[in-house]
Amino acid sequence: MVRAEARHRGPSANRRRYRSRMPIAVLSLGALTLGACNATATRSENTSSVVAGTVHVCSSCHGPEGRSISSTFPRLAGQQEDYLIAQLKAFRDHTRADPHAKTYMWGMAARLSDPTIAAIAAYYAAQTPVPGEPASSPEITAGKTIFTQGIPSQSVPACMACHGDKAQGNGPIPRLAGQHRAYLARQLEAFASNARANVIMHQNSKNLTAPQIDAVTAYLATQ
Repeated sequence: MVRAEARHRGPSANRRRYRSRMPIAVLSLGALTLGACNATATRSENTSSVVAGTVHVCSSCHGPEGRSISSTFPRLAGQQEDYLIAQLKAFRDHTRADPHAKTYMWGMAARLSDPTIAAIAAYYAAQTPVPGEPASSPEITAGKTIFTQGIPSQSVPACMACHGDKAQGNGPIPRLAGQHRAYLARQLEAFASNARANVIMHQNSKNLTAPQIDAVTAYLATQ
């Protein structure tokens, strides 16, 4: 009889012991979850702080919100996010080696992590682009023809085929509209000489004459 009673009471006693441990387990799980959330929030705050500080440094050359006023430094406002990510990584990894990249950006990008690069790119891509300055001239008209039709006799394709009909860019292909004319000319010259390595752009720019570069960049500055 004693054994039978023990057997009868055994499961109930086990359930009571299990229930008594449940609040501790639930509290422990809650503490772990809260701790993970706090850690995530802290990392997010740290990343935001790093990005804010980095953007502040960037603004000394690229201007507030990436709206540069000096043709030495490109306008970043409204630039394609994927393009910005690719270029910042290229600066950091020294795979973009044109003279201005070496002088200004290798050191600036040296310590940037991938998450920070992504956040910086997202910030600038979200800014309103600088509008072009409307103008008209025979040079601008010639530049529009190069942009929209290319120069078949020189094996120069239409720029809009990749950069879009409004030169807005797409993904890893940069926005050109509203960019500093002198900056764009300098990049085309760097592509042509292979100072800035890019197989496609080398082929597209190597046959352009200096007046043709002047014309197409004059057009892009109006967009």
